[in-house]
Amino acid sequence: MSQSISAQSLDHSTLHHNVQGFQNVGMQPKQAGSFFGAMKTWLTAERNQPKPQVELPVHSIDMDELQATEQDRVYRLGHSSMLLKLDGQLILLDPVFSERASPVSFAGPKRFHPAPTSLEQLPYIDWVMISHDHYDHLDKASIKALKNKVGHFVVPLRVGDYLRDWGVADDKIVELDWWQSFKVNGIEVHATPTQHFSGRCLLDRNQTLWASYVIQSSRQNIYFSGDSGYFDGFKAIGERFGPFDLAMVETGAYSEQWADIHMLPEQSVQAAKDLQAKAMLPIHNSTFDLAMHDWYEPLERARTHAAALIQALVTPEMGQGLDLSNLPAQTPWWHAYMPAEAQTTGELAVSR
Repeated sequence: MSQSISAQSLDHSTLHHNVQGFQNVGMQPKQAGSFFGAMKTWLTAERNQPKPQVELPVHSIDMDELQATEQDRVYRLGHSSMLLKLDGQLILLDPVFSERASPVSFAGPKRFHPAPTSLEQLPYIDWVMISHDHYDHLDKASIKALKNKVGHFVVPLRVGDYLRDWGVADDKIVELDWWQSFKVNGIEVHATPTQHFSGRCLLDRNQTLWASYVIQSSRQNIYFSGDSGYFDGFKAIGERFGPFDLAMVETGAYSEQWADIHMLPEQSVQAAKDLQAKAMLPIHNSTFDLAMHDWYEPLERARTHAAALIQALVTPEMGQGLDLSNLPAQTPWWHAYMPAEAQTTGELAVSR
């Protein structure tokens, strides 16, 4: 395998850098409004089912079969954690294997379902890619467990400092700014903008960059959104790098109070259209309770709007492997796990 590595700037701009850290271009997000307003909404929100009341379907991933197949494949591991096989290489996106998306193990949002595989079962991983430093995307325990069996960690600017503190070798870490790229062994990754923010405590707001990724192999052109509000960057990315065979787009943990940093499902589908995605896979849902909507609402609203916009949707169950060269039509698997009244009436309580 070739070990030649190249990194180049495609269109480097410093508009998103300032003396305090990083910022979005053209706007500053409200980031959920006031604390008291957000708490009031959380406490008074009417929800049918914040968490599933029965076990959700989870497929155990056969690692021997995964390593043996020559297919390009995609697996949902939960929330925004994804496993790809492209050109024989394994890529992990935002791996979160911990029980909670939290700075502590005893409190915070808890998983609805187990991961389809364990950290111990994972074979050698060629790439780990992190979109930003929030706890539901950058998981310290997962990184520490993976550090000795990963070829390269690709992260936005300054996120690499966390990895170094957690024992990841410096020569494994590639930090990218927006519109920069990295290529090794025939796969090229481009870091692209999102409209979001960063920080793991109250004192480090926006000290690291946030990003989405374009992943290009010999047969596939893939997009991974990370977290973002809806913005014109999706169209710019689509014009530069599209069309995409698959776009994994954030669809969950939203509210109209913070729509500038977390898209509503209808905006997520429009983002897929802007990206020129042949198929959209909704991520950032069905694993943690992080907002004021029912657990199944993101998928159902995306399904409805995708039908209206004639956008192909792919909705695998957790751990279900899909052949990227022959993606199936979406299956609304969540219908069987929704509350009985929602299944009977077809009503959907939309959070605001």
